[in-house]
Amino acid sequence: MRSMGGRPPATERLRMRRLTMADVDALVELESDPEVMRFLTGGVATARATARDEQLPRLLAQYGRHPGLGRWAALDRASGEFLGWFALDPSEDGAEAELGYRLRRSAWGRGLATEGSRALVRYALDVVGVRRVWAQTMAVNERSRRVMEKAGLRHVRTFHLDFDDPIPGTEHGEVEYELRADVAQDRPAALRAR
Repeated sequence: MRSMGGRPPATERLRMRRLTMADVDALVELESDPEVMRFLTGGVATARATARDEQLPRLLAQYGRHPGLGRWAALDRASGEFLGWFALDPSEDGAEAELGYRLRRSAWGRGLATEGSRALVRYALDVVGVRRVWAQTMAVNERSRRVMEKAGLRHVRTFHLDFDDPIPGTEHGEVEYELRADVAQDRPAALRAR
């Protein structure tokens, strides 16, 4: 695998940087919005102690194990405002990455999730050299599914999981999308050129 030392790409409107422990308040605020968390926890907020003591330490540890992969704060390139995060969460061996994103509601509807996701898919395949980028969401999460498709990922399966406390929509299943490096050269020219 190739790598450029963990520096994520910037886009026309987004700057990405590694998360730090100083981001705990911004992450708690993001994950306190019921609409942001609707398809993840049914709208239940992430507790500050969970973000500070469990999530951030786990995410920060990934940077050293898998250079070039991990989760990054997404900042408005013009104002520097924290908008949310994007992720290329590594598989155990770092050969695959799970695409993820979570943005404040004020950033929705502006194409930022697609812009950041396209940049990370290209970065993962062309710079880091992973063999596969994949993403999952609830089947009913149409907005997220459109972002995955616009980022060049293709639907590969719908599946059902059993949850002790299912949230509305769970009965329709989960979906998985992917783009493999061995077929990435066939991705649309618009994704290759940007």
